[in-house]
Amino acid sequence: MLATLEQAMKLGLREDEYEKIKQILGRTPNFNEAAMYSVMWSEHCSYKNSIKWLKTLPRDGARLLVKAGEENAGLVDIGDGLGCVFKIESHNHPSAIEPFQGAATGVGGIHRDIFTMGARPIASLNSLRFGKVDNPKTRWLIKGVVKGIGHYGNCFGVPTVAGEVYYESCYQTNPLVNAMSVGVVKVGQTVSATSHGVGNPVFIVGASTGKDGIGGASFASADINEKSAEQLPAVQVGDPFEEKKLLEACLEMIPTGALIGMQDMGAAGITCSTSEMSAKGEHGMIIHLDKVPTRQHNMKPWEMLLSESQERMLIVVKKGREAEVQAIFDKWDIHCVQIGEVTKDTNLKYYMNGELMADVPAESLVLGGGAPVYEREYTEPKYFEQIRSFDPNSIPVPGDLKEVAYELVQLPNIASKRWIYEQYDSMVGTGNTHTNEPSDAAVVRVHGSDKALAVTTDCNSRYVFSDPYKGGMIAVSEAARNIVCSGGQPVAITNCLNFGNPYNPEVYYQFVNAIKGMGDACRRLDTPVTGGNVSFYNQSEDGPVYPTPTIGMVGVLDNLTQKMSLGFKHAGDAIYMLGVNTGDINCSEYLHHICGVTHSPAPHFLLDDEVTLQQRLLRLIRAKLIRSAHDISEGGLFACLLESSMVNGLGFNISTRSDVRKDGTLFGEGQSRVVVSVSAELQPLFEAELTDVPFTKLGFVTAEPEICIDEEGWGYISDWKKAYDTALERMLNA
Repeated sequence: MLATLEQAMKLGLREDEYEKIKQILGRTPNFNEAAMYSVMWSEHCSYKNSIKWLKTLPRDGARLLVKAGEENAGLVDIGDGLGCVFKIESHNHPSAIEPFQGAATGVGGIHRDIFTMGARPIASLNSLRFGKVDNPKTRWLIKGVVKGIGHYGNCFGVPTVAGEVYYESCYQTNPLVNAMSVGVVKVGQTVSATSHGVGNPVFIVGASTGKDGIGGASFASADINEKSAEQLPAVQVGDPFEEKKLLEACLEMIPTGALIGMQDMGAAGITCSTSEMSAKGEHGMIIHLDKVPTRQHNMKPWEMLLSESQERMLIVVKKGREAEVQAIFDKWDIHCVQIGEVTKDTNLKYYMNGELMADVPAESLVLGGGAPVYEREYTEPKYFEQIRSFDPNSIPVPGDLKEVAYELVQLPNIASKRWIYEQYDSMVGTGNTHTNEPSDAAVVRVHGSDKALAVTTDCNSRYVFSDPYKGGMIAVSEAARNIVCSGGQPVAITNCLNFGNPYNPEVYYQFVNAIKGMGDACRRLDTPVTGGNVSFYNQSEDGPVYPTPTIGMVGVLDNLTQKMSLGFKHAGDAIYMLGVNTGDINCSEYLHHICGVTHSPAPHFLLDDEVTLQQRLLRLIRAKLIRSAHDISEGGLFACLLESSMVNGLGFNISTRSDVRKDGTLFGEGQSRVVVSVSAELQPLFEAELTDVPFTKLGFVTAEPEICIDEEGWGYISDWKKAYDTALERMLNA
């Protein structure tokens, strides 16, 4: 049956795209073919509205072993003959409709991207955004998403070591669920997502194919609305135990040398894996859909081609080695079924019971091949006028700053996320060093090596909303600062770019300028982009979400003795702040949630200062001149000091300057600042090293577990800790 223009447009294709398909094929596509193009040319798969700007990001570096976009995930050299494979992706729309399965399959999918390259996942991270906690739907979403992440990760056996969670009203309808996976592989033993060798057999391995997830890529390329719940078939269903078996079988198969290529069946399922592997290898395939193991009877060809059922891989095996591969998957009790073979012809031909169902050139479907590329218009958002009009002098300094601080540390964006992370297994695999000795980034051992990896996810989306360019730079810089504060050398990033509808010129302005800021920061910090994910259409009838370009970053420690933690360790140690205290309250949690100001400029930030601070701080850590390091971020200096004190129950006594507004000093979020503690005997050496970084000696660590600011007692650390630790749990159970 030929696909009419009306049918093609219902599938999500534009009229000009339908005409382009007719030109490529030299005929009118049938329905199966139109359905394939609709998912492969969706924003989710083709990046048609973003690829122009993604190509401007720095994608070269001394440690990069593959360039961005070449494989399923980034690969960097960490020394000792080892590589780190890592990536972050979104599962926003499915999580908005069915939070448990949406989040669970997001975790499963990103782990498959790692082990499909031959790496064993050793750490999982996430970045989450929800609406206001006092909303019943938000509570339902939070509980479902957290349970889904915990269920899949805990069953699969990879520790969840770090993450971030923010709550803002703009995410009420459209939450963001970004999942990151980090794995390790021996250099030279990676697997490519390619296909070549005429006559080589093509296998589908893993779970059976069902109707769950059909059209998921197209679903992810549209705004969320009140009818989105009707698209539940677009939400995949995960099975972490099946994936665990699939992981072990794949990693056992790779050393045999029988494998040509392997790719996860993620978005667009069989269509995506067959087309991308074939296009990369410059060959075609013949695929027999009637041989695909299914869990539902009488599935139509287009349903099988578009299904996004989880825990499946497509592999191409060397001819004559089939039995060897089959035996491994039989051992793990997993489907391993030959469904086709590689052809010299570069077309993909799909048959059902001997009848040709679709015949398309592989390259025409994929990003970098025939997929369309668009350049969207963009204009400066009108709300910038409101931001520019903000006058910080209009905000009076409160009389009782202690009361403000007590309210501040219980805000959901600042308070402990204990209720969330205690549902995750953070210790499986015995690699995570973060639980007993927390640091700004999670530090994970690389077993079989002296190396450790520092990993983090970061983005303050309110900063990006206020100034997309500066906010993009800050997102990268804060991630790198967290890596450095933990003793790691930042190496590279992956990103998950969450934005509203790209056809909205103001949204596209946010996107373009965030990319520019991200690129400039990556170039200066020498952290190239290894790949990632673009998630547009995070928008509902209420408008777009805050622009949220989440950064996943990896750093390297040559050995664990280089690790730096954030907790104060010894009474009498001096407390210093590195960086400039401007008293800036712009865009802070204090200004936004305590003072009620929704529009203000991004906080103080200069990229040159950031680069200098990080270089100097890493030298201080490697020279063993400091005992703790913690960056100043949400909640400002006070939240930073409190978090450092709570680790070991030690107090602090500090003084503030009278010439800088006190609320800005304590609660402002000016960037490029770090609090460190230094032993008395090392203070002269420490200060002598700070030739190019401004610093302030704030006070000292006290044995008494109390807070003293400007000679005023602010109470016991234990009372502050109780309020900080239990705030989110109390909100969720109210």
